[in-house]
Amino acid sequence: MSNLSSRAEQLAAFDRLLTIMDELRAQCPWDKKQTTESLRHLTIEETFELSDAILEGDPEEIKKELGDILLHIVFYAKIGSEEGNFDMATLTHSLCEKLIRRHPHIYGDTIAQDEETVKQNWEKIKLQEKGNVSVLGGVPKSLPAVIKAMRIQEKARGVGFDWEEKHQVWEKVEEEMQEFKEEFNAADEKEIDKEKATAEFGDLLFSLINYARFIDINPEEALERTNLKFIKRFQYLENAARQAGKNLSDMTLAEMDVYWNEAKKQ
Repeated sequence: MSNLSSRAEQLAAFDRLLTIMDELRAQCPWDKKQTTESLRHLTIEETFELSDAILEGDPEEIKKELGDILLHIVFYAKIGSEEGNFDMATLTHSLCEKLIRRHPHIYGDTIAQDEETVKQNWEKIKLQEKGNVSVLGGVPKSLPAVIKAMRIQEKARGVGFDWEEKHQVWEKVEEEMQEFKEEFNAADEKEIDKEKATAEFGDLLFSLINYARFIDINPEEALERTNLKFIKRFQYLENAARQAGKNLSDMTLAEMDVYWNEAKKQ
């Protein structure tokens, strides 16, 4: 813990960053050229890189990626100040006011002694602030589908629209699985109605995401961990085959399974 900084040191470091941003914006040809639009896709990329670092559990990489995201926030604030819209102080004060407003159990007289009540209060206050007609109006349209499904379900729960018991949620999963099987029976070779099967598969995924949420599993994280596990095992398979002088495209599935099973033991 000795390498952690005092509040004064943290403020001084942030002031140094703001000064460097001013200098880069004034002197660097690349930094001078950037706009909020040109930075947008880079910010998205940095966010995914932070996600990777978190899943890998690498504190040093997490620190680096957080630094990159902080740079983007400071960059946007600098551009906002140049355009006369906002600066680092106004956006920070706005954030502070929002946090105070959405935590009435800390800064007001609302009582909330558990996490679920806090989340419900947050969603209700957010709905009032934004003036959304729908509870789901605050879910970004461009979110990846798995994350969007989870946020939709969380927001619906925030106003009390949710299952009461996890066995009810699992029964829904089984119901959707049966409906999907009826549209696409793996033992039946006849051509399926792809549109209907796609709709049923979507319902099945939505119900599985709902069950994951209900038992406190983040489905996006769970799927990404499986992706990473598959990548590592497949790359082991590739390397093992290469070392044996074999080409994957020339191997049978049974031959590849030998290396795959070795990878699972690693």
